[in-house]
Amino acid sequence: MKTVLFVCVHNAGRSQMAAGFMRTLGAGKVEVLSAGSAPKDAINPVAVAAMAEVGIDIANNVPKVLTAEAVQQSDVVITMGCGDACPFRS
Repeated sequence: MKTVLFVCVHNAGRSQMAAGFMRTLGAGKVEVLSAGSAPKDAINPVAVAAMAEVGIDIANNVPKVLTAEAVQQSDVVITMGCGDACPFRS
């Protein structure tokens, strides 16, 4: 199974939404991770509401810190274009 990591600075909005879509659309065929270089304490409630509108629940997700291990275990790393860049190279 391939692993995809979505990276955003706060891991509270865009990367969590992207991960939610990938989990849903991937239907168990891909492992999905998300993380941020400066994670917030909670997911942005606007992101939770927007995803709920399309039937995807991310309300219980928790922002996670970006680690070298997460990058190294991922087959694909996608940065969300929000001023963050993956600080690791494999």
